[in-house]
Amino acid sequence: MQDFETPPRISVLDRSPAAEGGTHASALRETVRAAVELETLGYHRVWVSEHHSVPGIAGSAPTVLAAAIGAATTRIRIGTGGVMLPNHRPLVVAEQFGVLESLFPGRVDMGLGRSVGFTGGVRKALGHNKDDADRFADQVRELLGYLSGDQRVHPGVHAFPAEGLRIPAFVLATGAGADLAAELGLPLVIAAIRGEQALVDAIGRYREGFRPSKVLPAPYVVLSTSVAVGETSEDAWRLLVPEAWSNAYSRTHGVFPPLKRADDVLAMTMTDTERRQFDRALSGQVFGTADEVGAELARRAAVSGADEILVTTGATDRGALLDSYRRLAAVTGIGAGPRVAPAVRAGRG
Repeated sequence: MQDFETPPRISVLDRSPAAEGGTHASALRETVRAAVELETLGYHRVWVSEHHSVPGIAGSAPTVLAAAIGAATTRIRIGTGGVMLPNHRPLVVAEQFGVLESLFPGRVDMGLGRSVGFTGGVRKALGHNKDDADRFADQVRELLGYLSGDQRVHPGVHAFPAEGLRIPAFVLATGAGADLAAELGLPLVIAAIRGEQALVDAIGRYREGFRPSKVLPAPYVVLSTSVAVGETSEDAWRLLVPEAWSNAYSRTHGVFPPLKRADDVLAMTMTDTERRQFDRALSGQVFGTADEVGAELARRAAVSGADEILVTTGATDRGALLDSYRRLAAVTGIGAGPRVAPAVRAGRG
């Protein structure tokens, strides 16, 4: 079994994938049930996401879902990966997280992203367009101002009950977003979607440009990646197939469909374009036996210097997915007590 000498924290992003033939309601309930298991296993955080009008993903109201998870658990940190800030007014987001932190004190994370709706129709329904993502940095600053009670934001306006509460903010970013996290002294959540060297460069730029803040005295990096662990490598790979197909389909048809069973996907005849997108969706993901996954995650943590790994796995078989989480917990030793050196603890959310 692969041992982590100083293992990073391990957390989970559950986007509530909706399976073909299932319902969005059942997907949301499965997310809450999974969170209870993740807490028992010793995972550090469980985050939920924001997607609108996506048939294959049920999570559309992350703060509401986070509240349900908070009520079903007692220790695990809860939060968003993330709230897409361009879709909302910063005042309302601050208020929502203030309510969460008031109900579940010391357990709430505020992950913030810059994406807008997936299609033009969704963006129109939300009252936004692609250019609204360009306001992300200003919106983050405004949101942080509400939390601190900075009256220069909007004189006379207070984001009760959030004002004065310590709610860690995380910037979800690829590439240039790392610069914003560094400037504001916030933790960075980054996915390796453009290759390992680009990832290392972005993290290096974040660390070099980091400005210590009241929130975070030192850089803190959360590496987001898809992970699947099975009894065999084939078992693990099959867990990733359903979401990989939905990703491929969305690239070729503009709609992220409900997730098909792995057997159904593998029995399909794909076009050359669909096959390329399918293979691309699977590239870079971590899967295998416990030993194989442990070794690869240890390597990625060493290369990136990540303080934490955020696991996301879209699977139609929730039983197999929970088994994957159990195997991952065992190989990374996340339930084995303190794992992070004192110099890094300062950056904990």
